[in-house]
Order: sequence, then structure tokens, then C-alpha cells
Amino acid sequence: MEYDAFITTVKQEAAIDDEEAARAACATLTTLAERISVGEADDLGERLPPELRSCLAPANDHGTFHVDEFLRRIAERVGVDEPQAERDAQAVFAALWVAAGPDEFADMRSELPKDFDPLLDAALREAPRPEVPEPPSQPALSFDEFLEHVSARAGLDRERALRAIEAVFEVLAIRITGGQVDDLELRLPAELRPPLERGRAISNGAARPMSLQTFLSEIANREGVDRGLAAEHARAVLRTLREAIGEKEWHDTVAQLPDEYRTLWRQG
Repeated sequence: MEYDAFITTVKQEAAIDDEEAARAACATLTTLAERISVGEADDLGERLPPELRSCLAPANDHGTFHVDEFLRRIAERVGVDEPQAERDAQAVFAALWVAAGPDEFADMRSELPKDFDPLLDAALREAPRPEVPEPPSQPALSFDEFLEHVSARAGLDRERALRAIEAVFEVLAIRITGGQVDDLELRLPAELRPPLERGRAISNGAARPMSLQTFLSEIANREGVDRGLAAEHARAVLRTLREAIGEKEWHDTVAQLPDEYRTLWRQG
């Protein structure tokens, strides 16, 4: 990703001018370098435009602060209030996801505490899709359609259906490879990207083996339901996923799952 494209993404996502976008990009990266390991900062820097690499230099003031302190430092460096600093940081993370790639972004995310999740999830929903040689057409199901199909199948209201989708997608992304997560994201609405990225961050993009019972227990824990309901909700989500991504991509996904998982999408 070229420097101008990175700054343009920040400018457009945060609705700010070029000068503030440049300040926000460097301030966010500098503050990030104060929170993550030197090794991870080096890895990210290798994927950034040369003009931004110095912003990720090893920090003198390194620590384990939380997101409120992260935003306070950005606000101070950019010269804006904290709500604007949050918008700026969200835009920078959106550009970073494209520049560094989903796997490296997941590695970075794994070093940050859970209270960064809302900020990172918002960035992922807004991030432009990475360029691919043959990008797929528009998703077969929009976000609202996906939500409606799961709601109808599982007998849930929209809020609980979304909670079920996020739980299933996060655990599925832990169970499959990072490359397969990439393929799913290209075929799904952007609003469904965050739980997949959270799962990828947990597994670092390596498929983590788990039995069907463990898979369902992980979903149940995230959703706050018992394992029986988790199984019902997983069926609704996975059957809707199959509609959304098409048969070829569906078979590529389930090829990574043990045979015992087939009870979750087999009809009847």
C-alpha cells in the first residue's frame, strides 16, 4: 500500500483533511508501538509505506495501558479531543488492516486487551476490501438478509440472532485456517468481518483442532446459552453461511472440519 493511498483511506474514513490524516496516522502508529512488542512493531513496519515506518520505532514509554489511555495519547499528539481521536484511530486501523494484511493485523490484535475490541471491530467494518486479482461479485446476502435468515431459522429476534452469528463466526475462524477466513470475508458483508477477525487473532491464523462438543461449548460460552441452544443456533448460522458464500466456497470451508460437524448442516 502506497503512502498516499494509506493517508487517503484515513482521510476518507475519519472525514478529515490531509494534514490531520498524516498526523493521525503517525500518532496512532507511535502510540501503538508503545503498547505492542518490539517484534510485532517491526513486523508491521515491514508492511507499511517507508514514510510511516519511523512512526513505529521502538518506544521509550512502553507499557500495558488500556484503550482509554491509548486514545488519550493520540488526542494529545494530534491536538484533537478524544472523540475525534477515536475516529482518527479507527480510520488508521482500517488502513493498517489493508496495508499489513489480515494475518499480521490478527497478530497485532492478539497483543491488545479486550477493551480494544470495539475500536478494532469498528475499523474492520469500515476497512476497504484488499485488492484481489479476481474480486467476487457483491455478497449473495446483504447483512440484513443474513440476519433475517438466521433469525427465522433459529426463532430469534435480531439482537439475539446477531449474537449467535458473532459467536459462531468467531469460533469457526479459530477452527479454520487464516486463508479460509480471507476467502469467507471476500464473500460476506463487511459487517460480519469483526467476529471472523477476532477468531483469527485467537488462533493466529492456524486452524486449531477441536471436537464438535468443544466447538459448541465455545459458542455457548460466547453467546451465553446452553450447548443445546448453541447447536440449534450454529445450524441456523452455518446453513445461512452456505447460502451466502456458494457451494464451492462452502465445500472448501467444511473440508477443514471433522465429519462429526456434518450434523450441523445436514438436512433432516
